[in-house]
Amino acid sequence: MKTSFIAIVLTASAVRFAPAAELQRDTLMAWDAYVKAADVHLQQRGGSRGPFLWMDESEDRAARVRRGEVIVAPVVGHGTESVPQGLIHDWIGAIFIPGATVDGLLSVVHDYDSYQKMYQPVVTSSQTLGCTANSQDFQMVWQRKVLFVRAAMQGRYRAHDVMLDAHRGYSVAEAVEVREIERYRHSDEHLLAPDTGNGFIWRIRSTARFEERDGGVYLELEATALTRDIPGSVAWMVNPVVNHLSVNSLSTTLRQTRDAVAAGRAAETAAARRIPAHSAHVVNAFGSK
Repeated sequence: MKTSFIAIVLTASAVRFAPAAELQRDTLMAWDAYVKAADVHLQQRGGSRGPFLWMDESEDRAARVRRGEVIVAPVVGHGTESVPQGLIHDWIGAIFIPGATVDGLLSVVHDYDSYQKMYQPVVTSSQTLGCTANSQDFQMVWQRKVLFVRAAMQGRYRAHDVMLDAHRGYSVAEAVEVREIERYRHSDEHLLAPDTGNGFIWRIRSTARFEERDGGVYLELEATALTRDIPGSVAWMVNPVVNHLSVNSLSTTLRQTRDAVAAGRAAETAAARRIPAHSAHVVNAFGSK
């Protein structure tokens, strides 16, 4: 099985204070080392006797998620870690989807062609490119406007799932290529070469853990991204905006995923009862924003 979750962390409010840049070798090396350490930690979670889910590390956190709250917190420091000529953003969020099953969740998030509908208005187009027994490739275009800056990116992703048993597992989706779209939605719109441009996003990766229990599915999403660094002279102003965007983007993605799973359940119920799907949606949909 394959899956992916979308999480967008943009430093668009900062990059106009600095000229265009290229991804540097030492920046990429720092990212690769960070991802390698994250993979080791993920495998340890899946095989240890300790909590598999981040939310279960705190009784208060777990109780809040069970009550229906969306919990988001930084994984490192205040959400960012400085690396040579760049920043690594790392945030995690959790949500509970009542009545859901792991199969139902995965059927929704495997539907990459529908991401442009599920994750509006950030995702503007999405397409499945191909799949194998162990992975799936897809492409998305997403855009975000922050203050006076509009950032648009095209990414190609590879996703894979690991099921630990029938009720829990994890998924990793990583961009194999990210390209900035310059002059987006203008007649002269064009793609920049990989690893060039404003540095809104150099690399992006999402890691999800899910477990079916308590009459539903607990879903956690960790969003990790590499961007250019923020000039020190404006960091005091920009950092709060970046952190707010990170929390808001992750919370919104989790809610939109929950809503899509709920809509899928409503459609299945409607088909089973042979009633119009739109009527079931009105009765059963939840989690409005």
